[in-house]
Amino acid sequence: MSKVRVRFAPSPTGFFHIGSARTALFNWLYARHTGGVFVLRIEDTDAERNTDEALKALTHGMRWLGLNWDEGPDIGGSYGPYFQSQRGDIYEEYLQKILDSGHAYEKDGAIWLKISDEPQVFLDAIRGRIERKEDKDFVIRRSNGAIGFHFANVVDDITMEITHVVRGEDHIPNTSKHLEIFKALGAPPPIFAHIPLILKSNGPGKMSKRDEGSLLEEYEKRKFIPEAVRNYLCLLGWSPKDDREILPIEEIIELFDLPAINKSSARFDSQKLAHFNTEYIRKLSIENLAWLSRPVLAEAGVIDEDLDEDYLQDVLAISQEKMRSIENLPEFLGYFFNNDYPIDPSAKEKIFKKGSPKERLQEIYNALSSQSDFSEATLETTVKTLCSENAVGPGDYIMSTRLAISGQGVGPAFYCLLRVLGKERVLFRLKRFIDALSTVGEQI
Repeated sequence: MSKVRVRFAPSPTGFFHIGSARTALFNWLYARHTGGVFVLRIEDTDAERNTDEALKALTHGMRWLGLNWDEGPDIGGSYGPYFQSQRGDIYEEYLQKILDSGHAYEKDGAIWLKISDEPQVFLDAIRGRIERKEDKDFVIRRSNGAIGFHFANVVDDITMEITHVVRGEDHIPNTSKHLEIFKALGAPPPIFAHIPLILKSNGPGKMSKRDEGSLLEEYEKRKFIPEAVRNYLCLLGWSPKDDREILPIEEIIELFDLPAINKSSARFDSQKLAHFNTEYIRKLSIENLAWLSRPVLAEAGVIDEDLDEDYLQDVLAISQEKMRSIENLPEFLGYFFNNDYPIDPSAKEKIFKKGSPKERLQEIYNALSSQSDFSEATLETTVKTLCSENAVGPGDYIMSTRLAISGQGVGPAFYCLLRVLGKERVLFRLKRFIDALSTVGEQI
């Protein structure tokens, strides 16, 4: 068997849809699984709708997902050009061949393909045997000279020696037309594999560009981890068959194969994708997490360029386990960098149900004021001593202190929080909260 050659052939007419990204991904996975070649071919003959911005969004999105192509724009290759708008001479050559063979004819200035009497039958690598019959001749070159989509598509696959066509099941109706053209040109067709559609999150129907979460650009703007998005897209129609979901791409490549792709449509689940993103955030190295977080925090005005990198990494290290997204870090971590922060009303209500925490806060303030060592072990010993001296539980100190110094009822491990904030910040915030309680009581 010849080396596997697959292609992703989008039209640059708009934003990069999540369904198109999944099609590109499945082609890329199969090429990498087989040691084959992944070709990016741009179908840009619709001059009125194609734009440079759409092409840039497409290639940028593929690179963001890590889908590097082996042949195509910016890379070249032995089978170019890789833009259909530059392949006119090739199409004219094959049009002449099909006319000379008697399988096509001219009518009203257009060129029409004569369809055969028998139905076209092919063995889909995912769906098995499919039989379809074209009921009438169709145009392969319009009267204005424009090459028909189906003809250009087939000629490109022939001349680029594409061995496998992996595309959405909505292209199944096109396949009989394509097989008619292959037959008329006397060329062997590739193996077809029609992958399931992606359904919208809510309600029936295919996910369209108007549905929330349907555009790849959204996830980059929202600072999703690209590996998380890629991992999730792998599972829209395919699975490793052992109930695992979060897998390194190297293992997915090893396991991926066309017959393992599902026939049934896959439903897009934005909450599940968000969960994948959270899991990937928690696996990042602190250095990478800091690299991703710094511009988000800076843009929100939470930090400035002079922020100490070690302090940022300390904050991230103790907070990483409870992070849900990068885009929400300004709200999630803001209190680490700014002494002005809101008080969570639900956390405050829970604490004040037992009465004012002023006495406990004053006790811990006094104890921490005398500490020269702000290590976690020493801080824990200090709180345990206070509990013993005053016959109360650790929660009486921890919950109210956390609220006073962060405004939150939950967060990083308490003693880690104290250590990273540091003695000066902790004492300042405690005193401010205690003073506010003395002045306005529970209205703080």
